[in-house]
Amino acid sequence: MPLRDHFRPPLDEQRHWEAMHATWPVMMVVGLGQKLPPGYFAEPSVHSGRSAEIDVITYESEGTARAQREEGHGGVATAVWAPPQPTLVVATNLPGEEVYEVQVYDGRRRTRLVAAVEIVSPSNKDRSASRRAFVAKCAGLLRERVSVVIVNIVTTRTPSLYAELLDFLGRSDPRLGSEPLYSVACRMTKQGDDWQLEAWAETLSLREALPTMPLWLADDLAIPLDLENSYEESCKGLGIAHAPE
Repeated sequence: MPLRDHFRPPLDEQRHWEAMHATWPVMMVVGLGQKLPPGYFAEPSVHSGRSAEIDVITYESEGTARAQREEGHGGVATAVWAPPQPTLVVATNLPGEEVYEVQVYDGRRRTRLVAAVEIVSPSNKDRSASRRAFVAKCAGLLRERVSVVIVNIVTTRTPSLYAELLDFLGRSDPRLGSEPLYSVACRMTKQGDDWQLEAWAETLSLREALPTMPLWLADDLAIPLDLENSYEESCKGLGIAHAPE
């Protein structure tokens, strides 16, 4: 089935893109379960970016009541250390990170993370802080010898996180340029005493099939990540297989 635009009419008026992003990692895991060698396993990881807030007033009230109870029942009251005033107070919002990914582990090596598939969401690209966080995460994974596949089907925001990742590493990829839709597989390898980044980049286009990407589990072991099949199964499961173009 060709790639649909999940972020513009008519499809975005019929289905939420979040449902697609939440379902796709699960379908990838199902497909990988048939291809992973013995000892490896994959898990989906989805976080919406919303974090739970602690009710500080309630917490402080309960803490005060607990202290009073202890003091009234023979507890020993202790002095509370008062820290100095902060040197900086600014109003800011700390955005929660949206995560739609697949994680692949090697169970034979103490459940070591060996590969990750990152599906880009609009919030990953909406501002510089979010883009930096995404790039830093991918760079950190690569630094730990975890191969990374980035899949971007977001049509409403143009910054290329792959280009920004390469810029962070002091490199560029003239072949892909600033194409808005793409998938890319990256890994770090060592040649002699030098480390090098290897990347397999593919441009994605609406109304065309998605590619199969190499998912590296070890230096000499890769399996095919069939984006088209997992995407199609996700659309069918959500009832959008025959949605209008």
